[in-house]
Amino acid sequence: MKSVIQQSSRIIVKVGSSLVTNEGRGLDHSAIARWAAQIAALRALGKEVVLVSSGAIAEGMLRLQFGARPTDIHELQACAAVGQMGLAQIYETSFRAHDIGTAQVLLTHADLADRERYLNARSTLTTLLRLGVVPIINENDTVVTDEIKFGDNDTLGALVANLIEADALVILTDQRGLYSSDPRKDPNAFLIKEAQAGDESLEAMAGGAGSSIGRGGMLTKVLAAKRAARSGAHTVIAWGREEEVLVRLAGGEAIGTQLTAPTARLTARRQWMIDHLHTSGEVVLDAGAVQKLTQEGKSLLPIGVIAVHGQFRRGEVITCVDENGRAVARGLTNYTGSEVRRIMRHASSEIEAILGYVEGPELIHRDNLVLL
Repeated sequence: MKSVIQQSSRIIVKVGSSLVTNEGRGLDHSAIARWAAQIAALRALGKEVVLVSSGAIAEGMLRLQFGARPTDIHELQACAAVGQMGLAQIYETSFRAHDIGTAQVLLTHADLADRERYLNARSTLTTLLRLGVVPIINENDTVVTDEIKFGDNDTLGALVANLIEADALVILTDQRGLYSSDPRKDPNAFLIKEAQAGDESLEAMAGGAGSSIGRGGMLTKVLAAKRAARSGAHTVIAWGREEEVLVRLAGGEAIGTQLTAPTARLTARRQWMIDHLHTSGEVVLDAGAVQKLTQEGKSLLPIGVIAVHGQFRRGEVITCVDENGRAVARGLTNYTGSEVRRIMRHASSEIEAILGYVEGPELIHRDNLVLL
């Protein structure tokens, strides 16, 4: 077995609270510096990396001298606000040692539930990656309540993998991977080296709580792998203190537990768009635009649109039809129906003058388009 990380171009790395805060004793500067060095090495291999990091609440608890994790929501939010300052500072310092910039991105469930905010988050992250910046993502614990929380950063890591279509999710934890049963109780427990994400038997193996510092256990990691697999992302669960773990995974070495997605990333995305039986609207294309989509694999530009039917929001799936009404493609629109009516038959260079802003030169980017 070879690690899927070797062939992955875009990777989400999630590190847990117990690792970041050295089991609650304070931010582990040396460990964070080692992960920064490894991520720098991955970037040198041409890989894009997004880091999802826990630890803000644990660090805030230490700074505010809480002996145990508070149960009051406002005290937890205060811990998050205080701890996030230290967390961002140490990451910035560690990556700057490798001439790499970082960006703090705080997300809530509402950011990913609302379609427009979802697309804004996606655009921000992909732009940061294009600019060579490493996004450091955490849940915005300062403002969220239990009703709108992701619940744990394993879930957040999986959702970010879906959001930016990552190839793989690496969950670094204080365990060496998923075992057949709890190794602390069963001397016959063995490490599951490889399995298919979503296999229901894995959830039974993963039962049990996590550390007293973090909120996630092995079950949340197995469920995160299942969620990440929906967009075709593979998951590796490994011990965060394993020597050069990220570099070795990128070299193809099998470490920890590898949970493979049953569907390839592009296939999964294509299937998702095809499965939209009822699209939000449609655009009618001229013959030139149809040719560029179907024969040349190009993006759809506004100039190729001759009519718009229906009302739709930015980010919704719409159908592209030819002048005879035959459906030729589906895709995620960068503009609303009313905006498309204003910019259709115009060159992309005119979009900003017409709308006052530009989301992109394409009505539908070729990465967000599937031919029918």
